[in-house]
Amino acid sequence: MIIIDKIKSFLKMENPFKSNAIDENVAIDIQHVAMEFKVSKDKIDTLKEYVIRTIKRNKKESKKIRILDDITFKIYKGERVGILGFNGAGKSTLLKIIAGIYEPTEGTISINGKIAPLLALSAGFDKNYSGKNNIFLNAAFLSIDEKYIKEKYDEIVEFSELGEFINYPIKNYSKGMRAKLGFSVATLIKPDILIIDEILSVGDVKFRKKSSEKIDSMMEDGVTVLLVSHSTKQIKRICDRCIWIENGRIAMEGDTKEVCDAYIKSSKK
Repeated sequence: MIIIDKIKSFLKMENPFKSNAIDENVAIDIQHVAMEFKVSKDKIDTLKEYVIRTIKRNKKESKKIRILDDITFKIYKGERVGILGFNGAGKSTLLKIIAGIYEPTEGTISINGKIAPLLALSAGFDKNYSGKNNIFLNAAFLSIDEKYIKEKYDEIVEFSELGEFINYPIKNYSKGMRAKLGFSVATLIKPDILIIDEILSVGDVKFRKKSSEKIDSMMEDGVTVLLVSHSTKQIKRICDRCIWIENGRIAMEGDTKEVCDAYIKSSKK
């Protein structure tokens, strides 16, 4: 497919914010990373209004919102690190930067190994394509070899539990069905680094159990894990170190229990 070839070409482009120099024992090295987004001060509800204001040049200037500010930490190979923070703290933005979805405004990122980002599991899907075509499309986003996907296709479909629905356009899928398909593709590769953003509750009860067991088996193979979750219980079970982010900055970093207890105490205030 032409669109998949274009995606592959895009994924091969160099990211100026990523550095190749990294200690061989370090999986992820984040140095002074900051992220800003531009937000318009105008409330423009229609395209017509946007065009008129543009022509008349009476649009208000946009303002910059700093989501992350001077984030610095290292994650060593084989570590399981949890990231905590209240809504809007910048956790998911940080994971998307590490996964290469966003480019930071400032700072550098060094990655040592292949990443499996379990973030927005249906990202990269085309709603008008069938589940089958979207398997190959999603795999291209994850830089998975097309030949490998063909060999593992039946395994993906079986794990996703979609059956004959795999040939239907995914615009007819439920949110849970799309998540199942995305999870089945994303966990197919054997990554060095596993990035998880609140996806351990994918699908129905049966599939949640299966997806949790799949992630556990990946972690047993010594994969480096970076987990974002609001569940301190989940982070305590999985992680041996924790980073608490508040208002875009690191509020605390260290032993999982100590950081989680401090976070819980803060949440009660």
